[in-house]
Amino acid sequence: MAKVFVTDLVLRDGHQSLIATRMQTADMLPICGKLDQVGFWSLEAWGGATFDACVRFLREDPWERLRQLRKALPNTRIQMLLRGQNLLGYRNYSDDVVRAFVQKSADNGVDVFRIFDAMNDLRNLRVSVEAVKAAGKHAEGTVCYTTSPVHNIPHFVELAKGLAEMGCDTIAIKDMAGLLTPYTAFELVSAIRAATNLPIHTHSHATSGLAHMTHLKAVEAGASIIDTCVGAFAEGASHPTTQSLVAALAGTEYDTGLSLPLIEEISAYFKETRKKYWQFESAFTGTDTRVLINQVPGGMISNLANQLKEQGSLDKMDAVLEEIPRVRADLGFPPLVTPTSQIVGTQAALNVMTGARYKSVTNEVKLYLQGRYGRAPGHVNEEVRKMAIGDLDVTTCRPADLLGDELDKLRNEIEGLAKSDEDVLTYAMFPEIGKTWLQERSAGSLKPEPLLPQQSAATQDNAPRYAADEFKITLHGETYHIKLSGSGRSDATQRPYFVAIDGVTEEVLVEPLNEVAVSGGSEKSTRKASATAPAPGQKPRPSHPGHVTAAMPGSIVDVLVSIGQTVKAGDGVLVIEAMKMENEVQAPIAGVVISIFAKKGDAVTPDMALVEIQPE
Repeated sequence: MAKVFVTDLVLRDGHQSLIATRMQTADMLPICGKLDQVGFWSLEAWGGATFDACVRFLREDPWERLRQLRKALPNTRIQMLLRGQNLLGYRNYSDDVVRAFVQKSADNGVDVFRIFDAMNDLRNLRVSVEAVKAAGKHAEGTVCYTTSPVHNIPHFVELAKGLAEMGCDTIAIKDMAGLLTPYTAFELVSAIRAATNLPIHTHSHATSGLAHMTHLKAVEAGASIIDTCVGAFAEGASHPTTQSLVAALAGTEYDTGLSLPLIEEISAYFKETRKKYWQFESAFTGTDTRVLINQVPGGMISNLANQLKEQGSLDKMDAVLEEIPRVRADLGFPPLVTPTSQIVGTQAALNVMTGARYKSVTNEVKLYLQGRYGRAPGHVNEEVRKMAIGDLDVTTCRPADLLGDELDKLRNEIEGLAKSDEDVLTYAMFPEIGKTWLQERSAGSLKPEPLLPQQSAATQDNAPRYAADEFKITLHGETYHIKLSGSGRSDATQRPYFVAIDGVTEEVLVEPLNEVAVSGGSEKSTRKASATAPAPGQKPRPSHPGHVTAAMPGSIVDVLVSIGQTVKAGDGVLVIEAMKMENEVQAPIAGVVISIFAKKGDAVTPDMALVEIQPE
């Protein structure tokens, strides 16, 4: 029997870390036969961001993906990543939803549940662990590793002891950003082994370049399972290459016993598959030692880059990475792992994009500061808390204790669209996009996010390249250096493009001409009507202080006011979703709402007036 076991992450964390979780199920199934032959301890294939991406982008049924993988991998454990009381969403769910979700995940094919809480608050893990044990499955309790003034080895050992007391079968050390150094790993694994006597499973992203050494020292200290990823989706923001660690341990007392030639066949398959997803490749997923400071986890970095690109703000990536540690300190040094990584990252992006720290605060940050995600590891900046939530009470109990049972209510809300308990749980995870997904499935109109043709990414030697986003333009003898950093969402007349012209960032509004009109045998073209007189359904440009605008591009989740309603400055007017977080848009002045230009579901940009308020 192998002394060290391997969990491979290619079906989940590998593509989440490098191509924004965009791999489709159809590209996983053909290679499952070979994956099943290798003898991995488990294959991580579900959970994390895969559920969200299936529904939001790929327009797939995540439960059907799980069932298909289970059938295709009869001899291998399927592992999922579960966010404790957050499950796979971005809020705490009631206990009855947690139990139902775990049971259905087990029924559909999950064998190993890696259960973590972004705050390392053990209260948020108890119900999930109990549910996994009740389902007869393997519960892997997880310590989220991070560095800060309030995190140290005795702290992590106490967490591991608490997980052991709950009845966990193994302990995972989850180093989501690649912060764990080799000798610290040796010390930490040794201490947890001595305190719990449970098998230890180590997980470390390769972003900082330390993970290979970290795994080796962890193995020497007694870790019996390590996480790796086949070469085609390994390294950088992903994980150490499976082949490399199999070779490193071969012929030692830790020999994995796995076949390198077979794993190389699998890697060759994924190398070709990855080319299909070239549009989701990012310049921010390689080795980057800045992670030792900003601590952005590998599973988030490609998604963050993609989200900023969609916002037309990819040029602000470095500024956002510098702001993230400051926001994290303000929030009491939470480990950066979903959902706290998204909460901190989105707030940092807002701080940078609005040009003022905490001018706009996401609803999730407000809930965090109310204690609704659990206990912060360190002290919260009280000035920021006051700015965000005023005098609202801060929760001190287990957050889910404030929630009543939700499952029956959810079933009623989605009645007629949900065909199974799994459908109800999909709606529970993501109410807005889940409901839209169910409606489109019912109408037979589900369409995946389009993949750009592969030939668009190929040069003569078949190396990947991208559509030109940097070029020179010569006009009247003057040459300008142009770099496209992104594009915003178009309205009825214009689409904003964000470009750097000789290093100066500018917004360029592209306004297409009307179709050619034929009159009296002659052709003439006419411009569309000015945006100052919007056509029906078109949103006007903001032109006075009473015009309410969004801080960043997103979609309208809710309209909180009606025409004729009196509002005070700072009252909530709209809720938008941007970068997977909800943000309440507030009234800039006091007055009466006289016009509402936005409705639920609209895609909006900062240059649109959404509501008009007339001063009293």
